[in-house]
Amino acid sequence: MNSTLSSAIIQDINNGQLDDPFAVFGVHQANNAFVVRTFQPTAQSVELVDELGNQHAMDAIDHSGLFELQLTTHPGQYQFKCENKNNAWLLNDPYSFPSAIGALDHHLFGEGTHQQLYRILGSHLTTINKVNGVHFGVWAPNAKRVSVIGEFNHWDGRVHTMRKHIDTGIWDIFIPDIGNITLYKYEIVGEHGNVLPVKNDPYAPYFEQAPGNASIVFNSDFIWSDDQYLNDRAEIEPTKSPISIYEVHAGSWRLNDSGQPLSYRELSDSLIPYVAENNFTHIELMPITEHPFTGSWGYQPVGMFAPTSRFGSPDDFRYFINQCHRANIGVIIDWVPAHFPSDDHGLSFFDGTHLYEHADPRQGFHQDWDTLIYNYGRREVANYLFSNAVYWIKEFHIDGLRVDAVASMLYLDYSREEGQWIPNEHGGRENLEAIDFLKRMNELVHAEGGITLAEESTSFPGVSHRTDSNGLGFSFKWNMGWMHDTLEYLGKEPTYRKYHQNNLTFGLTYAFSENFLLPFSHDEVVYGKGSLLTKMPGDEWQRFANLRTCLAYQFMYPGKKLIFMGSEIAQAAEWSHDGSVHWDLLNNDANRKVLTLVRELNHLYQTQPSLHEGDCRGDGFEWIDCADADQSVISFYRRAISDSSDYTIIVCNFTPVPRHDYHLGVDEKGEYVEILNTDATCYGGSGLGNPSHVVSKAGEYHGRPCFLSLTLPPLSVIALRHYQ
Repeated sequence: MNSTLSSAIIQDINNGQLDDPFAVFGVHQANNAFVVRTFQPTAQSVELVDELGNQHAMDAIDHSGLFELQLTTHPGQYQFKCENKNNAWLLNDPYSFPSAIGALDHHLFGEGTHQQLYRILGSHLTTINKVNGVHFGVWAPNAKRVSVIGEFNHWDGRVHTMRKHIDTGIWDIFIPDIGNITLYKYEIVGEHGNVLPVKNDPYAPYFEQAPGNASIVFNSDFIWSDDQYLNDRAEIEPTKSPISIYEVHAGSWRLNDSGQPLSYRELSDSLIPYVAENNFTHIELMPITEHPFTGSWGYQPVGMFAPTSRFGSPDDFRYFINQCHRANIGVIIDWVPAHFPSDDHGLSFFDGTHLYEHADPRQGFHQDWDTLIYNYGRREVANYLFSNAVYWIKEFHIDGLRVDAVASMLYLDYSREEGQWIPNEHGGRENLEAIDFLKRMNELVHAEGGITLAEESTSFPGVSHRTDSNGLGFSFKWNMGWMHDTLEYLGKEPTYRKYHQNNLTFGLTYAFSENFLLPFSHDEVVYGKGSLLTKMPGDEWQRFANLRTCLAYQFMYPGKKLIFMGSEIAQAAEWSHDGSVHWDLLNNDANRKVLTLVRELNHLYQTQPSLHEGDCRGDGFEWIDCADADQSVISFYRRAISDSSDYTIIVCNFTPVPRHDYHLGVDEKGEYVEILNTDATCYGGSGLGNPSHVVSKAGEYHGRPCFLSLTLPPLSVIALRHYQ
């Protein structure tokens, strides 16, 4: 039979250069007939079975697998019966189904305002015309051809070429007869006819691990049971509530008996009870999004919509979050919109052009990390990230996003020399497009009930201020200055600390300019920096005493709290992503008692309104004395916002010298109770302290009408409350 197709089109089909398959395959009316075509390169014969069950032998146009049939009437909803010498199979024609992407989707995508873009792009089990299959959608506006490939078509990019929507650059296709857990990739032909390295689906919810790295169709059937937690969360004002975060690298928190990382469900059985027992309010997971290189710790993600399959399926991860919420523990994930890896199977040069990244390396390449930078000013790219942020809150019930490397997003000259960056339209160094992106991202996350935390190390103004007050809109900002000053101070021999009192006091000059979180994160216990314990000077007793003082100072100081795993048990070794927390240390009395202290600090922080309500407000803090540098002692009030008469007094002695009969000015006469003493024997201290009740004495001191005569234990923090 002579085909109605031109030889040029047949050649394009055979060579994988066909750019408009829906104009060729499927049913087409030609004069008074209907022509049906299909490309089945593994079939030796094909019959069309029409909706009445009639079978019509199709003609082979050439040896490649192109078949054609002319009918006088439309076949209705038909199928193909394919045969070769080994098999016979029945399939529905993907080119007989309409697009599942509607006009409103195209409109919102074009605007860059499609908040749930992940529902139309990516892969989704669906039913069209009563036929089950998978709908695929991907954005590749400059591609000449995009095909879905997998075992179902022998990874042949000629078989399932997608439909291009010219107005948006989206390609889509419904492939019937395939289902859940189908592995697939995209084969893309660039605008010049070159076949690119096969690509992952940017919206894939699930991934095969290396070396395959395929995207995986995944349909969630998880049933949530955390309604009460989410309802309670909606009533909480985060800045006034206790937030104490246990930062975890999921792959190295604990290993199983075979030396492998725990699965999401195993983490549910062990990590959640541990966090609950030690009174943390939240778990923060270092990037859980899929990443090919384990050594990146997740900070070079290729699958922004997929929890890594290293530890289980997406529903296993949902189970973990659900169990956290049932234990009244929030979950924060590290989110990385600042850069992405240049792996060939990822977003790099996605459709043969610099689609997600800037073409100019002065804008689109991070020298520090050998990664690429998103083009935040391209609305489709921003929409990709916006929808991703919303996705984690809506679809996984995540409580918050900790946004990595914000400083690198805010400044065009970040880690660049003169001539290596391009100023903004006003000649400045601020990345105006990234700033607008961050503002909108924060608004969207907050609208869904989530919080956002910025890892931002500069003095950029208003990081945690509302967007309608010209802020970036983050809920909280990491207080990197406090962290560096504190560790620098505590790293000095106590003899010399009196010369560096400013390290303790300077932070209060800006402590309430932002909503701060105080981090002792993974970054401080890796790459030769030593653990928190080994940063402390002195003999073993002093190192532990210094660490207890450090941790208590963090919990008494205004700001939300974060501790990286291992620090709570005084691990001496640096963190290794290939290892585990050194849990055997809990056999040691000193290490076990540090954990006891952390547990009690978390309890005090949560149960005493004076220690958390004013974390972000100046009227919740008041110095008693910050000038006693000679004795390296500081003292201050923490006051509740809901009741200013509810307060806690904090006194820190940063030397190994006990201070007896230490006078401390206070506002009220009467009895005071010592509710915390880090030198108590139950925490590993020497047991020096004050009587159960300390009575104030009349007489002005520190500008106050009364004073207490206290014993300040060596290298300690004590906390007192007025006895009502």
